[in-house]
Order: sequence, then C-alpha cells, then structure tokens
Amino acid sequence: MGIRKTSGRGRLYSSVLDTIGDTPVIKINRIAPDHVTVYVKAEAYNPAGSVKDRLALNIIEAAERDGRLKPGQTVVEATSGNTGIGLAMVCAAKGYPLVVTMADSFSIERRKLMRFLGAKVILTPRALKGFGMYAKAKELAEANGWFLARQFETADNAAIHENTTAQEILGDFAGQRLDYFVSGYGTGGTISGVGRVLRKERPETKIILTEPANAALVTSGTAQERSIDGGPASSHPAFEPHPIQGWTPDFIPLVLQETLDNAYYDELIPIPGPQGIAWSKRLAAEEGIFTGISAGATFAVAMKVAEEAPAGSVILAMLPDTGERYLSTPLFEGIAEDMTDEEVALSQSTPTARMAAE
Repeated sequence: MGIRKTSGRGRLYSSVLDTIGDTPVIKINRIAPDHVTVYVKAEAYNPAGSVKDRLALNIIEAAERDGRLKPGQTVVEATSGNTGIGLAMVCAAKGYPLVVTMADSFSIERRKLMRFLGAKVILTPRALKGFGMYAKAKELAEANGWFLARQFETADNAAIHENTTAQEILGDFAGQRLDYFVSGYGTGGTISGVGRVLRKERPETKIILTEPANAALVTSGTAQERSIDGGPASSHPAFEPHPIQGWTPDFIPLVLQETLDNAYYDELIPIPGPQGIAWSKRLAAEEGIFTGISAGATFAVAMKVAEEAPAGSVILAMLPDTGERYLSTPLFEGIAEDMTDEEVALSQSTPTARMAAE
C-alpha cells in the first residue's frame, strides 16, 4: 500500500457549528470475535468531543427559531459535563452567556473545559446527586429570567438524533447488514431519536439498551415520579452512584420515556462500571480508539452481544465521547506519571541520556 493521501472535504465551513455530525463508523479489527463484524460510531469526532454537541446545537437553534431564546439571553443547564461542554461551544460561537450547574462528583476536566469555553460553572453537593444540580438550574432560570435548556425533557433532543445520527447510520449501512445497535442512555436522546428511525427503516435491527448494573433504573420497573412539566419530581429509588459519567442520572429522563413507552429496544443489558473501564482501556491500547467510560461500557455490552450473536452478524455500538475528560477519574487509575521500572530499564539500555531510577 502506498502513502496515504488526502484531498480536503470539498467545502469551507462558515462556523465550527457546521462541523457537528457526520461522525465516522469504524470497524473493530483486533478485539472483536471472529464470527461477527463490529463497528463503532465515534462521536469524539464532533468539534467539542462528544455526541452531546448535536443536542446542544439543536436546543439553541430551535429556541432561536421559535423565539424562546432572545438575543444575548443567558442560557442555563444542569449537566454531568458533555452537554455543558457542547453548550459552551455553541454559546461561545453564537454569543450567549452560559451558566452550568454540575454535581461536584464529576471530573475536574469537565468544569475546566466549560470555563475555558467561557461558561460559568456552579457546583452542587454530590450528596444531592443529579436531581440537585437539576433543581439548581431550574431555580436560577426562574430567578433570573434565563433560558433553561431542559435537555432531559425537550423534544429538540431526540429530534436531532432522528434527523442526523439515525440518518448517518442509514446512509453508512445502506445496502448492508445491521443486525444490532447498542447504546446506553444519559438523557435518552440518542436511543429515542435513533430508535424512531430504525424501527421504521430497519426493523430487522435489534436495539440493545444498557445502563449501569448498580443503578439499573429501567430494569427496576419502578416508574419515575414527575412534576407537571415532565421533569423528575424526585431522585429515583433504584439509583446508586456509579463510575459511568454521562450515563443514567438519578432519575429517568422524559426524553428516555419515549423509548420505554414505545418499546424502542429489544433487550436491556446492565453493565458493571469496572467492565466499561476495562473495555475503554482495550479500545485504546489494542484498536487505537480513545474513548471515555460510557463508550467503554457500551462497547462492553456490544461484546456480550457479539458472543451470542449468530455468525455473520453486524453490530454497531455508540461511543459517546473522548477519553481526555476522564484523566482524574478511575479510568486513568494505574496509569503512571513517571517512568515505570520497565521504562527506566529501557532508558538505561543505551548510553545516551541514561537516567537512574529514583
């Protein structure tokens, strides 16, 4: 094979926002079972590094179109990080102030990224869980007349996945098999938007939903208590803290409820957080695909599906984000900052710049 060449995208972009979407579907070559073909949809290729760039853009642009968001009005939202980062990018590009509320249990990198993009970040006590940061965002919006993004309830969330993510999947797999689609949920926007389309256009595709094993809200069968606007009225009783940041807040979002009510999934497979971490590390070290814990957890479920899938099956797993916003989380525990003994030995094996072990 000769040297790789590129020729550009054939267009010039008028804004960073125009680069959102059209993320690549990538084949897994080394760690998938031989009897199936596994692909991943790598949402880290969005400009702010996650699938939430899609909903952030649509929430703002839909509100601009119908007049809910006024020029220069402050936007406020509760987020575990990726939606806030996406909103910070969108608001920076469009000139809106942004205030984010986030539980202080989420990674430090997330709050720094949002502040770097110009947002203000209000931290809420981790003991109040996701419901606490949600309530704080609502309070700030009501007290100040700010625009509340409402990612967990707005129809603009699933709509963008119906019109972009799902259409990209249809296009990339046109004329080819797609036997399984695997996704976790945070707000539920991806699974609801893609589910609408796959049920209609690719009914043969089995949709696999996943959630943390120790915070299996959907699996519990307990309905979410809701306020009159569809938001959570309280924390869900089945919730426990889990390491899969971006997945499964301590309530069942209204956006996800569409999937539950309309049976947009064929099987629900809970996954322990440590398995997500392990598969994220394998994706990086053995495939060169750098993802976060939620992506690792989704891929872990895809591997479980692959084990039992008939020969020749084709599986697609959503990878929601990049791994760089997990540096201070358990994902990077055990990754040395200084040279390991093996690295010291390699350094000392040749004469130039030998270093003594500390």
